[in-house]
Amino acid sequence: MTRSDRVPGVSVVALFDPAVRRRIRDRAAEEFLGDTRSLLTTLGICAIGVLVGGRYYVATMPDVPTLLWPLYADSPTAIALAMLALVALLPTVGSGRSARETPTNRPLAYLQTLAFVWLVKYGLWPLVALNVHPERYLGTPDALVSYWGILITHLLFVALALLLPAVGRTTRGALGLALGLSLLGDVVDYGVGYHPPVRYDPGVVVPVATVVIGVAAVVLASRSFRRLEE
Repeated sequence: MTRSDRVPGVSVVALFDPAVRRRIRDRAAEEFLGDTRSLLTTLGICAIGVLVGGRYYVATMPDVPTLLWPLYADSPTAIALAMLALVALLPTVGSGRSARETPTNRPLAYLQTLAFVWLVKYGLWPLVALNVHPERYLGTPDALVSYWGILITHLLFVALALLLPAVGRTTRGALGLALGLSLLGDVVDYGVGYHPPVRYDPGVVVPVATVVIGVAAVVLASRSFRRLEE
């Protein structure tokens, strides 16, 4: 790669600097959330994601108690939480101000934290779930959708999550609630048996990995968000 091919002002070494990463994140947030058109486009894509993700669970949802649906339908819940967090930006962006100028409050901080944790956790979860027995997915006629499609779309969850700290806040209470609900979801999935439909018995590896990913997502939220009191 020649010098002219590199992104101006950013090197691989510079990416290890938290300040540089924050500037890149803030710039991306302005690009995708910074005006009404881009924000509505992002919301529209999320709405499609909820519908497509819901279709994955809809056949098995009658077997799950209704009150547990938000914990059972992990990916649609993650996108729905993100949509609610993004809708809160519309009044600010619609008035011509930066999304980062959105007024903060405790309920919004809780919502943004939950959205971040759910997006990261269930964005990374398929990396484990689909690769414990990859032959169940890659060796099938629908591998393009059931393996590659799921992996790529869910990694976009993580990309969306990383934008939220640019416009949001968190609190210790929000982080604690996110951790508690994440662990409760794992109990529902693997303790009670209402785990997402996969083409094999989850065994021990998937539940343990899911718990670890959830805890890591909360830690990342704690490190990424500014505190509401700041």
